[in-house]
Amino acid sequence: MQFDNFNTTTFLRDYWQKSPLLIRNPWKNWRNPVSPNELAGLACEDQVESRLITQSSDDWNAEHGPLAETRFGELGKCPWTLLVQAVDQHVADVAALIEPFRFIPNWRIDDVMVSYASDGGGVGPHFDHYDVFLIQGLGQRRWQVGAMCDDQSPLREHDDLRLLVNFDIAEQWILEPGDMLYIPPGIAHNGVAIGEDCMTYSIGFRAPSRKELIGNWCDHLLSEMTDDDRYRDPDLVVQENPGEISGDAVNRLMAMVTEKLGDREEFAKWFGQYSSMPRYPDTDWRPDEPIKLERLRNLLTADHRLLRNPASRFSFIRESAEKLLLFVDGNCFRCANDAIGVAEIVCAQDQFILNPDWQKSETVVALLAELYNLGSLGFDQD
Repeated sequence: MQFDNFNTTTFLRDYWQKSPLLIRNPWKNWRNPVSPNELAGLACEDQVESRLITQSSDDWNAEHGPLAETRFGELGKCPWTLLVQAVDQHVADVAALIEPFRFIPNWRIDDVMVSYASDGGGVGPHFDHYDVFLIQGLGQRRWQVGAMCDDQSPLREHDDLRLLVNFDIAEQWILEPGDMLYIPPGIAHNGVAIGEDCMTYSIGFRAPSRKELIGNWCDHLLSEMTDDDRYRDPDLVVQENPGEISGDAVNRLMAMVTEKLGDREEFAKWFGQYSSMPRYPDTDWRPDEPIKLERLRNLLTADHRLLRNPASRFSFIRESAEKLLLFVDGNCFRCANDAIGVAEIVCAQDQFILNPDWQKSETVVALLAELYNLGSLGFDQD
C-alpha cells in the first residue's frame, strides 16, 4: 500500500512530534489487510503477544494471551478489545503497511499492533511515550485527544493499563476505513469503537529514554571492562591536608569515566547492535539447514528475489565513503567495496534482485549467506 495524498515533507515540518493530525484516507486503494478471525487465531498462538481488555462500568480488566479459542464466545455484551502485538511479523499484508512510513528511519520503527473491538470497546484514556499512527481498518472508531502528559500525570491503579485519572477532550473525530490519525508522544488520547467489527492498526515508533540509553550503554561497557584498569597517580606529591580530594584527583577520576562513556565510535557500534535487536529475540528464524555458497550463487544467478524477514531489523552506520557497519538483528557486519551497495539496498528495500555484477563478489555472497542462515533474509521461492 502506498500513500496517494500525504505530503511527508509538510508532515515532518509541521506535525511530527508537534501536534496531532487527522489524515482522511491517504491511500491509493485501502484494503483491510487481516480479517477479525485471523487476528483472533493469532491471539490463540503461544508465540504471539496479545491481550484481551474487557470493560464493566468504568473498570477495565486485562487478560494476557495466548487465549483459548472458546474465550471469544464467553464475552457477552460488555465492551471488549483484543490487542495483538507485532502482527507484521506474521501477516505479509500487515507488514506492507510499514513501507509507506519509511520516510522515518528504520531504527525508529517498532511494530504494527492490531486491535479488534466490539461496540463501545477501547483501552481507556492514556498516553504513549512514542509516536503512533492509528489507521482505521474496518468499521468506525471515535478518537478523542487531550492535553500533553508526562510521568507526573496521575494514573489509575491498574497493573496492566496506564489509564489517566483526568482526561479533558480537546478535539475528537470519527475515523472511517482508511483514515489515519497521528498522535505525538505524550498526547492523551482515547479511542472508542462505534458498532461492531472495529479494527485499528497502530504503527508505533521507538524512542529510547535517556535513562534506557545510559543504563544499557553502561551495562555494555561494564561487561567489557576488567578490574586491573585502575586509578593511577605516579606523580603524587604530599598534600597540605590529607583529607582533601584534590582537583587533580577528581580530574583523573572523571577522565576514567568520561573517556569510555564518550567513545563515539564504540557507542555507534553498540547502538547499531542494540537498536537492531529483534522485538522477540528468543524466536529462532534460522533455516533448518544452512545454505551452501554454490546453492546461493545459483539462486542469485537465476534472479530470484531476496526478501527481508518482517521480524528482522536492518540499519547501517556509514564510517566513511569506503566503509559502513551493517546491523541486522543485533549482529554487526563490516562492509566495504561491493558489500556497501548490498547493505544499502537491504536496508532500504524489503525485497530486491541483486545486481548481476555483485553476484560475482565473494564478499557479497558470503554476507548474503550469513544473513540467510540467520533467518534475516530469504528467497521468494522459500
